[in-house]
Order: sequence, then structure tokens, then C-alpha cells
Amino acid sequence: MDFLSFLADLFLHLDKNLAMVINQFGLFTYIFLFLIIFMETGLVITPFLPGDSLLFAAGTLAVAGGLNIYLLFLLLASAAILGDTVNYWIGYMIGPRIFEKKRIPFLKKEHLERTEKFYEKYGGKTIILARFIPIIRTFAPFVAGIGKMIYSKFVTFNIAGGIAWVGFFLFAGYFFGNLPIIKDNYHFAIVGIIFISVLPAVIEYLKHHKDRKKTIELDLD
Repeated sequence: MDFLSFLADLFLHLDKNLAMVINQFGLFTYIFLFLIIFMETGLVITPFLPGDSLLFAAGTLAVAGGLNIYLLFLLLASAAILGDTVNYWIGYMIGPRIFEKKRIPFLKKEHLERTEKFYEKYGGKTIILARFIPIIRTFAPFVAGIGKMIYSKFVTFNIAGGIAWVGFFLFAGYFFGNLPIIKDNYHFAIVGIIFISVLPAVIEYLKHHKDRKKTIELDLD
């Protein structure tokens, strides 16, 4: 199985995969989930890890009693906030030099440029809004660090965004994930979550591409 196939299986069968983790590792599942959310938000080389869908799946499985929803919320919100904090300081201290290392896997300059476009449009609120958009979620605090955003301002957006993001998807899974229509079509539900999450980034990219094309045409005229 190649890496892309592995990722597809991981995302589309998160409910079954996570249930297996709970059965095998019990309370250590909390640590596992904490680390995944921390890495997905805190390390620019792991933007491919599940975020929205993992939170939704965790909330769904909490209904069965294997996980405590309130403990999950506290731990995973903390992981998200801590992840963004680490990512900010990585960007602040060594961000520009990282992009000089062209062999670092999964680190692409276009992801950085796409995130910078969000900052141009939304300013500091990007830290909150980006929580709900894969890839940009991972790069937003990194770019904030590179741009030397005032840390007290960053912390406010970071905490608000972390709580909102984790709370939304975790409790959505808890309250709606076990409805028959969702359980019977879980794959479609996960695909829907991923699609809705990446849609703003796709729209922003297409808009930017269109504006850039117009600029080139005007320059040629």
C-alpha cells in the first residue's frame, strides 16, 4: 500500500481505526489523540494528519462510553492551542531558513503563499478562521511567527480558535455522529467534512489565480 492509499484508508475508516486503538490501548488513546492533534497543528511537516475528521470520529466514539467527551475536549483543545504556540515560535525563530531546505518533506512554498493570502484578507483573525481549513491550519501560526505577530494578540486568537475548532467538530460527532443516516453513510460524511473544510481554500486559490491571470493580461495589453 502506497502512502496516498494509506492516508485514504486512514481518513475514510477513522471510526473503525480509532475504535481499534481504543480497544487495544484503552486510556492511552487520549495520549494518542493528543499527539495527533498537536502534531497536525504544531509541525509544518505534518499537515496531512487528520484533524477535523479525527475530532468528529472521536466525538462519535465517545457516545459508546469508550472515551469521556469532556476530558477529550479539554485535552484536545489544549493540544490544538499548544500546537499553534509551538508552530508560532518555530516560525518566529527559524521560519525563513526552513524554506531554504528544499528537501524537507511536505513543506511547500505554495502552502506558505496561500496562507499569506489569507492573512492579507483576514488579518489576525486568520488564526481563528484557519483552524477550519486543512493545510492552512498548519501554516497559519507558522506564518504568524515569521511575520512577528505580537504574541499577546496571537495568544488571544490561538485560544479562541483552538476552543472553537475542537468544540465544533468534537461535539458535532458526539451529537450527530451516531444518527442512523450518518452511521450508515460514514464514509460519505467524512468525505463531506473534508470537502467543506478545503472548499474555502480552493475558492480563495481560484480567485487568486483568476486575479493573477487578469493582471498578466493587463500587463500584456
